[in-house]
Amino acid sequence: MPCGADEYVTRGFRAGQQRKQIEKKMDHTDFLDFVILAERLHRQFLETIRLDLDKLGKHDINDVRALMLLNIGDAEMTVGDLLHRGCYVGSNASYNLGKLTEAGYIIQTRSQHDRRVVMVRNSEKGLALCAVLEDVNTRRLAALSQTNCREEDLQTCRQTLRRVQHVWDRAVDITRFGKFAPSPAARDRPINDDAAQPQPRAA
Repeated sequence: MPCGADEYVTRGFRAGQQRKQIEKKMDHTDFLDFVILAERLHRQFLETIRLDLDKLGKHDINDVRALMLLNIGDAEMTVGDLLHRGCYVGSNASYNLGKLTEAGYIIQTRSQHDRRVVMVRNSEKGLALCAVLEDVNTRRLAALSQTNCREEDLQTCRQTLRRVQHVWDRAVDITRFGKFAPSPAARDRPINDDAAQPQPRAA
């Protein structure tokens, strides 16, 4: 058989194997891998932010706090809204917000409508750092588009992760009723329902 034909058969075999892997029903191991990959991606992104801060000579802020700045962006929000946007634990968020305030990256004020509510926004210093990091992220996205990670694939992945988040947000139903009971609105909602969600600036 000619060499070209051998290569054709090999590629066909590999394509068939890939199709079988895709069509294979997801099991417990696949599910764990899915969750671990999402967590690993978050840690790797934090590592890239840490390297960016080192290059900028920023030693008064770490990667987690820089991501908090990106999630705040040019908006003003409550601490609760910020917790909902990012992967933060309540006590850690309060500590990091305190450090960001001390370093002059954010400004905390009391809500005019409810003095018990603390509002946070980026200071001029925080906005300046956000602008630099956002520019770096834009260039990274452009670089990804030149690889096998097409922009459409990234959008599909993002929408799928958002849908999974909706399911886990309602996980209390499993405990309360013994089974998952999605609301009709949630069941009929299209996959691309980002308009109803607070959008992280660094997503």
